[in-house]
Amino acid sequence: MNEWSIDTGKYIESTALLKGTFFENTRIIITEYNQEGAMGFVFNKLFPRKFNELAEFADCPPFPLYDGGPVDREHLYFIHRRPDLIEGGIKISAGIYYGGDFATAVACMKNGDLREDDIKLFIGYCGWNWKEIDGELAEGSWKPLEGVNLLQVIL
Repeated sequence: MNEWSIDTGKYIESTALLKGTFFENTRIIITEYNQEGAMGFVFNKLFPRKFNELAEFADCPPFPLYDGGPVDREHLYFIHRRPDLIEGGIKISAGIYYGGDFATAVACMKNGDLREDDIKLFIGYCGWNWKEIDGELAEGSWKPLEGVNLLQVIL
């Protein structure tokens, strides 16, 4: 039996069991896994609008937005690989950080210090209660995404 388990910094992809749902053909990075539950972002589904098409960010570059998940679609989230520019991010895996000072991130996008391959912006997120994602993995709804250069896949 496979000893793989969900944890912060792991990547999963949906299986045929999720066909016809929001999660059909999705790949997710897990950004938080603890006794309160799990959180992650779909990183392979583009949102139909770009960052600069949101009214409050009209003066920003046209960075892509990703449909991060079905939870809290009223807020933006981000992962990045520039902790030298964005303070307050949480390291989730080698070279990948979740969140941080969003105002600084926006300023760095505007002035060109952050490129599209440095940051990924999400509308919404994926969330699970404690051990819920473990059950979904055990039932076969998700499988590990391994054997690829994940840093290149993500950003």
